Amino acid sequence: MIEFPKTVHLKDGDVTLRLMTVDDGPALLRFANALPEHDLLFLRRDITKQDGIDAWVADISRGRITSVLALSGDEVLGYATVHRTELDWSRHVAEVRMLVSERGRGRNLGRLLVKTAFAVALDQGMEKLFARMTLDQMGARTLFEELGFRPEALLKDEVKDRTGKKHDVLILSHDITNSPAMEGFLAA
Repeated sequence: MIEFPKTVHLKDGDVTLRLMTVDDGPALLRFANALPEHDLLFLRRDITKQDGIDAWVADISRGRITSVLALSGDEVLGYATVHRTELDWSRHVAEVRMLVSERGRGRNLGRLLVKTAFAVALDQGMEKLFARMTLDQMGARTLFEELGFRPEALLKDEVKDRTGKKHDVLILSHDITNSPAMEGFLAA
């Protein structure tokens, strides 16, 4: 079982991983509004607006989502969430969502956050994770595939950016119960 808070040494300094609380809304709003617009396309809710943050916090309060924040001081550098379904027949499956700020990129923070989401999901009894991203998010796709995720579906014209241009969304999945990506991680 992974314990929080946890300080991790990465390139260019330490980050603290901890579970998100209801008090983190303002910091997450600042984080989201500093992201490039294209990073927001695959998200299931608009976290650049207060009502999107409020819905996220409500899902945490209901126990539907577990979110881990990566912080440098008070600044949110990224997050990973595990979204569990309310469907009885899919209670072993969860969606992992991860975003890293521009300042947090190039430090292996995304990899750390996804592995942390694995650990959280395993603690919660999940067996399968899936993630979604636009096809051109090659850094994210490469990371997820290196960790064992494989393409499972392509949703044509699934999202529209603010200019009206449509983008395809790729869904990747991974059976995490015997994932080599987790070897040694929980002990680290």
